[in-house]
Amino acid sequence: MGARKGPTEGRDTGTLGKLMALLDLVTHAEGPMRFTDILAVAGQPRGTLHRQLVHLAEEGLLEVDDDGRYLPGLRLLDLASRSWARNEFRLVAEPHLAALQKLTGETVHLGVLRGTSIIYLDKVEGQQPVRMYSQIGNASPIYCTGVGKAALSILPPERLKAMLSELEFQRFTPNTHTAETLAAEMDEIRDRGCAFDREEHEVGIHCVAAPIWSDNLSFIGGVSVTGPAYRLTMERLQDWAKPVRETAENIMRGMRIGLGPRR
Repeated sequence: MGARKGPTEGRDTGTLGKLMALLDLVTHAEGPMRFTDILAVAGQPRGTLHRQLVHLAEEGLLEVDDDGRYLPGLRLLDLASRSWARNEFRLVAEPHLAALQKLTGETVHLGVLRGTSIIYLDKVEGQQPVRMYSQIGNASPIYCTGVGKAALSILPPERLKAMLSELEFQRFTPNTHTAETLAAEMDEIRDRGCAFDREEHEVGIHCVAAPIWSDNLSFIGGVSVTGPAYRLTMERLQDWAKPVRETAENIMRGMRIGLGPRR
């Protein structure tokens, strides 16, 4: 992968955009960051960066630990919980996710396409002893996850081409896609109406997913069944493909009814 760009490098953005980019940088870091760590990648003058960090900390969006390192603030949890609880799409999908989990006994995910990532909006934990470590609100790559590939499969050709050109293909496992192999699989996913994750993001994890979208493609996401590869063999995933597709269709039907234009 290439060097990581600073949050505002290469794009024109206002004060709010710079603050959000900085917040995004700190919250997506693997651990707390010191001021010098942030300065090295933020693309901001030292004085400006210090003022921005102070503002974010004063608003509770960032916190500073005893060692002077910055980490996500508790106010983010409050904002996230309110957003999650009031998300109408999630509420429409909720009973269908529960029904799919009851049928399969495995973990069910609901995700939405945001930029070049999939954000998980909901998760219904499986009943089996081995469970997934995925979390609501986490972002996952679109090119090596079931929901991500399912979402990509319904993009118009030009939009798909533009999306693929933005991706940096990190190799997570020996099965992780390259740009060429991913493009080659798109037609297969469209023909099947579902996507398989064959240990492409995590070793030992299999998944089958189907896309969900609005009529104008302003909203794109997907639903999946995920579990350990030893239990979810490819034969089992193919068995679950139909109910996963049906779940996606039921959610889209609910979206058209429940989220259609208000009169």
